[in-house]
Amino acid sequence: MGDWRDYGNGIYAFDAGYVRPILAAIHMVVENGRVAFIDTGSNDSLPNALAALERVGLPAEAVDYVFLTHIHLDHAGGAGTMMQAFPNARLVVHPRGARHMAEPAKLVAGVTAVYGQDYVEKVYGEILPIAADRIVEAGEGRIVNLAGRELLCLDTPGHARHHICIVDRRTGGIFTGDMFGLSYRELDVDGRPFIFPTTTPTQFEPDEMRNSVRRLLALTPPAMYLTHYARVEAVETLGAELLTRLDALVGIAQACRNAGPGRHARIRQGITDYLLAEVRAHGCILPEATVLEIWATDLELNAQGLGVWLDSSGT
Repeated sequence: MGDWRDYGNGIYAFDAGYVRPILAAIHMVVENGRVAFIDTGSNDSLPNALAALERVGLPAEAVDYVFLTHIHLDHAGGAGTMMQAFPNARLVVHPRGARHMAEPAKLVAGVTAVYGQDYVEKVYGEILPIAADRIVEAGEGRIVNLAGRELLCLDTPGHARHHICIVDRRTGGIFTGDMFGLSYRELDVDGRPFIFPTTTPTQFEPDEMRNSVRRLLALTPPAMYLTHYARVEAVETLGAELLTRLDALVGIAQACRNAGPGRHARIRQGITDYLLAEVRAHGCILPEATVLEIWATDLELNAQGLGVWLDSSGT
């Protein structure tokens, strides 16, 4: 199953097996023999989820909940397959995302418009619908009880309007999906993570993202659990860096607003140059080609999302 992380508090992270190693984590919370998964990767992630259950000595029937931080397919593409495999589970998702998990045709069409049909079929396969009576709409303040362990859902727009973060009231840690940015373990330097925001299409809203990040920081969590990738600490420092880099990416996009047909390329190059300089200042000595390979999809999607925001914001 590849990467496996046991945090010693009933929280585990393991590699979703999505696209490349340690790109996407699935988190597993275990309490009194009952299980919740947070985010699902793609359909190909199911064997790793089953292996994770076996590793802690629990059957598929022990899974009570599958949470989706949001319905982008690197987080939700495997939800239908998981729900088939876990007969007792209920799906917990933002109200804006619930209908798309019950009837995923529009979701798939939107993803196909961004990535292309060949990519979607290769990486995600068939996105299976989930029966509406197995879906829990998790609006602001919804508390899900996992065998006595309270998991609090917060409405956190900015990356997407259908994004929630989940606060583990047992430890204070927060499962952040994409709201607390991207922090790939390959870029750690002496245990210090490098972090930057994800501004992907089509619902990136910088003001909302700033507010959501600040809201999470105000809870003073001991750790954030990122889908990309796993646990990070030193949350206050990382949050400040994340907000600074968010402002920088927005500024790069704004400077390119009137760049004409070459706007996307200029935004992409601008954020690439900026983030490379930042990761070098962080102390990362990986070859530039390696760093760019790690970031390849993120740089493209961040540039696309900034462009969509420019077109929609009129500012």
